Amino acid sequence: MRRQIDNSILEMALVGYNAKLDEVIQKMADIERQLGVRGKGTTAAAAPASAVASAKPRRKLSAAGKKAIREALKKRWAAFHAQGGKAAARPAKRTMSPAAKARLAANLAKARAAKASKRATQGA
Repeated sequence: MRRQIDNSILEMALVGYNAKLDEVIQKMADIERQLGVRGKGTTAAAAPASAVASAKPRRKLSAAGKKAIREALKKRWAAFHAQGGKAAARPAKRTMSPAAKARLAANLAKARAAKASKRATQGA
């Protein structure tokens, strides 16, 4: 036999289910935020990049602050370059005497001739 359900019990059940529904909706919103979903049917990929990147507002810097930074940078640059002075001069390149060049050319010609004769004997 079926029991009669009181209206107050049904109302309490409805309140409980509404609370559960709110909790589920909140959890879904958290998950969508983590995934980057931007409302119904749009994703972070479809949203403009500037909107996604500017989640945290940028801090503004006053003109006086910019000027102070610029002057400090110039001062550091000048101090760094004042210490360094001129770079050490490179030593002059060594020059080769004509006799040494002739010796190298003769050795190269000899090596080429040996390689050519080796190919000729292998190919024949």
